[in-house]
Amino acid sequence: MAIEKIAVIGAGTMGHGIAQVAAQAGFKVCLEDLNAEFVARGVAHIKENLQKGVERGKLSAADMNAALSRLQASTSLNDAAADADLIIEAVVEKLDAKQTLFAELDELCKATTILASNTSSLSIAAIAAATTRTDRVIGLHFFNPVHLMKLLEIVVGNHTSQETLAAALDFAARLGKEAITVKDTPGFATSRLGIALGLEAIRMFEQGVASAEDIDKAMVLGYNHPMGPLRLTDLVGLDVRLHIADSLFSELQSEVFRAPEILRRKVAEGKLGKKTGEGFYQWES
Repeated sequence: MAIEKIAVIGAGTMGHGIAQVAAQAGFKVCLEDLNAEFVARGVAHIKENLQKGVERGKLSAADMNAALSRLQASTSLNDAAADADLIIEAVVEKLDAKQTLFAELDELCKATTILASNTSSLSIAAIAAATTRTDRVIGLHFFNPVHLMKLLEIVVGNHTSQETLAAALDFAARLGKEAITVKDTPGFATSRLGIALGLEAIRMFEQGVASAEDIDKAMVLGYNHPMGPLRLTDLVGLDVRLHIADSLFSELQSEVFRAPEILRRKVAEGKLGKKTGEGFYQWES
């Protein structure tokens, strides 16, 4: 099927990023959130990102205006979903919340609409089970910041059809993303590998092997990573990392994913990384 109209549910960091790249790629996009303030903030971030692109010579003012003309904002799930060819949810990373949303979307949207989740680790099959269209549910895992990161991880559920996968691959290509296709397994490919590295770096820090700065420098200069695992953990959020680690440990029963005590302690103390000013590093507000 041809995808032309897209609804993005959730106007937070990932949601407004997805809406931006889709609008830039020529799709008609509706960005929806329950809270008008959240939607307005998401649209403001999109305008800010596009303006920076113009200032840096990455796109023209005409391209920016064209992208914005294709973008709508809404606080009505019904209006956003009604005529969408593809709906991408980017809400809180909790299975029950996503299942509730997908069940509602299943009732509101067209029979042909593809429902996609931006989840980084939750089961696509479990999310799809809340719908009557398991063949049209797929994972589209974007990376932050969406307008800069080239990767799109496409996660195929147990019942995802080849037609749905083909549409997702075409969508990725039109966005200018490099897509990888993975099975619906705990953590997929990216979260599983990223969490394994991040947790081992935290254990090394906990054991006094090296400072946070030197552990990160080892991966940046020794393995050409753009950012070290501890700094990345601070940016992602220690609470988010802990949640994913606990989920993977429960699913896989591997010691690789057992969260270090220092991670639990920092989360309990509210030291969640950049968003709170302190994690493994000190951050200026």
